[in-house]
Amino acid sequence: MAVQAVLMIGTRKGLFIARSDDGRRTWTLDGPDELMSDVHAVAVDTRDGSPRLFMASRHWHWGPRVLHSDDLGKTWEATPNGAVRFPEDTGASLEAVWSITPSPSEPGVVWAGTEPSALFRSEDRGETFTMVRPLWDHPHRPQWQPGNGGQAIHTVLPHPEDPQRVTVAMSTGGVYRSTDAGGSWEPANRGIKVEFMPDDIQYPEFGQCVHKVARDPGNADVLYAQNHGGVYRSDDAGDSWTSIAAGLPCDFGFPVVAHPRTPGTLYLFPIESSDGRFPPDGSCRVWRSRDAGETWEPLGKGLPASGFYTGVLRDAMCVDQGDPAGVYFGSRDGTVYASDDEGDSWQVVAQHLPDVLSVRAAIL
Repeated sequence: MAVQAVLMIGTRKGLFIARSDDGRRTWTLDGPDELMSDVHAVAVDTRDGSPRLFMASRHWHWGPRVLHSDDLGKTWEATPNGAVRFPEDTGASLEAVWSITPSPSEPGVVWAGTEPSALFRSEDRGETFTMVRPLWDHPHRPQWQPGNGGQAIHTVLPHPEDPQRVTVAMSTGGVYRSTDAGGSWEPANRGIKVEFMPDDIQYPEFGQCVHKVARDPGNADVLYAQNHGGVYRSDDAGDSWTSIAAGLPCDFGFPVVAHPRTPGTLYLFPIESSDGRFPPDGSCRVWRSRDAGETWEPLGKGLPASGFYTGVLRDAMCVDQGDPAGVYFGSRDGTVYASDDEGDSWQVVAQHLPDVLSVRAAIL
């Protein structure tokens, strides 16, 4: 039976959906939905056999809201009041939802990370959300500062087996984790460098501009982080981090994704940290490690070897659950690429879209 796949593509001007019914060899593109919206986050929830698609949009008129679709994007429903709202006593208002993550260990639970930096939890599959107050009330919060992209929780990593454990990352603030289902939080940044700070305070307890974090499929305590300068691995759930940047053309970038099944396999899209923010020499390359970051190899078959003066944002790269796994990324010039062989070769799925902000794929 041919593999059926869906690829959600969030852009500066709405959501596009690509579909493949022939094993990810060819794709058809529909959209846009939520035209004139920034779609910062998308997700595909396949946990109960009835797929639900999510998108977090920031519409020029309606403002930020979470929508879902139970018919693979044919129709969309906005949840009550946009689903995510800050309690009145916080004195804050929602700027955007930057992360939507179904929990692998709790049926019906969906997490959302927002700007300003806050964490929300849904227990009804994304119909309504409640703020996780202990993180909002954390004494460090007044010292978290916005990065160039805003001050937001962009990564939410619920533990695959233990619902008591959840890890988040934000810019700027760093990595925080809870071992009691969000009742308390501690920073987990030891070893991550803040390169833009003076030498004597480059390794603070918190305040790192972590761009994205991914979890290894073989060991839930192994995490990978792409920082604002630096690529890191933790083998102890964030107790400590070590650099794995050796062998890369540069250590700046935004996304990091881990293979869904193969331990130690992860993907990056390195770019220069200068104002240009494009790959070295304009050569479009995904970099893959098969040994948890000890060594790296460039993947470029089917990708532009030169003239690629654009970048890939933190949520604009993903993998699917196929065998072999599919790897996808969208660039800021509106081109979306897909690999059906774990990155060995690439094809164009879409071109000339608006600035790509987020991509997520699933095998149905």
